[in-house]
Amino acid sequence: MADSDQQLKSDALLEQMKTHLTTDAGKETIKKVGLVYQLNIAPKKLGFNEVIYTVDLKKGEVKKGAYEGGKPDATFSFKDEDFLKIATGKMNPQIAFMRGAMKIKGSISAAQKFTPDIFPKPAKL
Repeated sequence: MADSDQQLKSDALLEQMKTHLTTDAGKETIKKVGLVYQLNIAPKKLGFNEVIYTVDLKKGEVKKGAYEGGKPDATFSFKDEDFLKIATGKMNPQIAFMRGAMKIKGSISAAQKFTPDIFPKPAKL
């Protein structure tokens, strides 16, 4: 049973990303990546009570909920704190994947473009 009203630490970063995608740096990211990612973020344990976000780097949108335009290019599952570590560059995505801290479905080449560079630099997290 997913409680979509629970607060994740990642919520603040994903809100910042919405704003970031309207800036010139954000538009560069959209041009460079041009893919759709679905993020399944679990508060404590992978696969439980996940909050789903769609990061659409084709249209430049971040929204809560599953991707509606078909299948996302890649879907990632991680715990809230691991997602923050990856997004802020404190954890290497490949190492996170090998340790089982992150699960990936979909295109591997799309997944490889999912790097900390697509996220805004943390100002006040």
